[in-house]
Amino acid sequence: MRNEPMATDTVQPAPMFEWKGGLAFTVVGVACVVAGGLISAIAASSPSENSSWAVAYLVLVGGVAQVSVGVGQARLAGRRLSPSFLLAEFLTWNLGNTAVIAGQLLGYQFVVDAGGVVLASALVLLLAGARGALPSAVWERRSLYAYRLVLVIVLVSIPIGLVVGHIKAA
Repeated sequence: MRNEPMATDTVQPAPMFEWKGGLAFTVVGVACVVAGGLISAIAASSPSENSSWAVAYLVLVGGVAQVSVGVGQARLAGRRLSPSFLLAEFLTWNLGNTAVIAGQLLGYQFVVDAGGVVLASALVLLLAGARGALPSAVWERRSLYAYRLVLVIVLVSIPIGLVVGHIKAA
């Protein structure tokens, strides 16, 4: 006798997307893109190196990268992550970015450096959050590789940006 599902059995599909994990990253990331656009519009009449840098950083790191890593992890994590782990990722990412932006705009390189360290720790947490992912479909494997690539690109760019900042400050 075979065990076949009966018409009364309900099968709960695996959640295709764990929204809670990526929602905060998405909301703040989109806000950073909008803020970058607003700053760009305001500074258009008299652009400065700092305003141009802040716009690029807000849009690329605070916005696009944040949405990418938040949504990527929410989709690719091999297990449900605890709310405290998600909060730690979210706070380290955003506190690191805030410190980098504030330090740069105020001219405090040590604050930029501290922000870079905090941001790097966020990337380590984000890598750990997707550990154990076992994608079965080809597109899932490619998505996981792309997710990890974004994390590595941001991680590699941190010390490069810090060194460039020190050279320019000297």
